[in-house]
Amino acid sequence: MRAYLDFEKPIAELEGRIEDLRRVDQENGVSVDDEIGRLQAKADALLADAYTKLTRWQKTQVARHAARPHLSDYIKHLFDDFTPLAGDRAFGEDHAIVGGPARFRGRSVVLIGHEKGSDTAGRVKHNFGMARPEGYRKAIRLMELAERFSLPVVTLVDTPGAYPGRGAEERGQAEAIATCTNKCLTLGAPLISVIVGEGGSGGAVALATANKILMLEHSVYSVISPEGCASILWKDAAGAGVAKAPDAAEAMKISAQDLLKFGVIDTIVDEPIGGAHRDPARTIERLGDAVESSIQQFEGMSPEELKLQRRRKFLAIGRTGLA
Repeated sequence: MRAYLDFEKPIAELEGRIEDLRRVDQENGVSVDDEIGRLQAKADALLADAYTKLTRWQKTQVARHAARPHLSDYIKHLFDDFTPLAGDRAFGEDHAIVGGPARFRGRSVVLIGHEKGSDTAGRVKHNFGMARPEGYRKAIRLMELAERFSLPVVTLVDTPGAYPGRGAEERGQAEAIATCTNKCLTLGAPLISVIVGEGGSGGAVALATANKILMLEHSVYSVISPEGCASILWKDAAGAGVAKAPDAAEAMKISAQDLLKFGVIDTIVDEPIGGAHRDPARTIERLGDAVESSIQQFEGMSPEELKLQRRRKFLAIGRTGLA
């Protein structure tokens, strides 16, 4: 069954009636095609209207939708011969970040991304996409591999943030994130990053300090979650973190449209009407086209040129769209 978000309740009611009518048609042989067509047109219109007026908090809900494509879906449909490489050669393996060499539309690349998991067992295994230090150190190892063989790096970001647990802090979480971010900045190979769901805090920045940053239309990218921001600003972790989250999301301007305006990202990849979770195949194809175009943009550039372009890009953040 399709999972509906709170603001989709009117659409859910209409689509529920459509399913009931289809069952009547199948069970009794009574033709109700006209009524189904009328209701479907109304549902489509409501869906299109809702998704052209999403608030920033509603976009956050869409970005977190459980049926949204995950890294494993992008690997399956966009990349061939993907070979996952494990471990950071220092402590152990982190399943929240998955990466390795692959073939993407005829060219060799190194793919790195957050995996949240698509069911309960998968979410526990991948720690809901929240990486520990060994995950970021693995990402550094993979970037160094790409640099050695002059391969473009593609990162797919989808995390609420780095894991804040005691063990992660004891093993140097902040240092690992900072070092991974620095590796992105100094990488002598093209680096293309896509925010495909949530881009949360330094846990996202560590994989998204790229030559070109893309975002799916209804993804979000911010220094802290709306709930976390609200609990700090309204000093009520027990209640305000949820109650005031919509206000925090509006204040932080976390949508792709906001971030494009301020120069934080470079391109918005359109999602099908109703969000990526309603048509994953089309979303994945559009993302593939955008990534291919971005890689082509940096072909032939020397390591020094790539580093300089990246440096200038990040120094310019916030200087555009302010007039």
